[in-house]
Amino acid sequence: MISVTEMKASRLLQIEGVPYQVVDYKHTKVGRGNASIRLKMRNLKNGSVLERTFNSGAKVEPIQTEVKKAQYLYHDDKDYYFMEPQTFEQVSLPQSLLVEKGKFLKEGQDVKILFWNEDPLGLELPLTLAYEVKETNPGVKGNSVVASFKPAVLENGLRVKVPLFVDVGDRIKVDTRSGEYVERVG
Repeated sequence: MISVTEMKASRLLQIEGVPYQVVDYKHTKVGRGNASIRLKMRNLKNGSVLERTFNSGAKVEPIQTEVKKAQYLYHDDKDYYFMEPQTFEQVSLPQSLLVEKGKFLKEGQDVKILFWNEDPLGLELPLTLAYEVKETNPGVKGNSVVASFKPAVLENGLRVKVPLFVDVGDRIKVDTRSGEYVERVG
């Protein structure tokens, strides 16, 4: 058991046998009373979000997960499918669990899947991923005082705003937390 004061975003815990991931942590101290901790958590079984308030002395049970490497294969209307490279076993994750992470996947990409009690819970992506620009408008020279951006479509269909100097065929890095352009890859 660990104290709720040790919680932070992306920490994994278990409440009443259900695994959760902390999305937001807020510590509040009002007047002479005890401090309270407000946790916003995502249910790792169905993707729903729960907000719960704890007293500062409360304890929660952390969970131990296992990380397995897998390769992204494809997705359909409900699930994303992955293959474990050693066993060639397929694993599926529902769209509700991947929330925003699914849009960063491209066919053949290596990922890490979180397992808890042999059940797949979610996906770990690197902080940045590189993609090829498939579609964008030509850049226009001019206003260089203010950073200017233009829309671009990447090889996996993701739409991002890129600087004017980025052209079709360039490889760029995208931040997987925000979905924003980071840099051009040489």
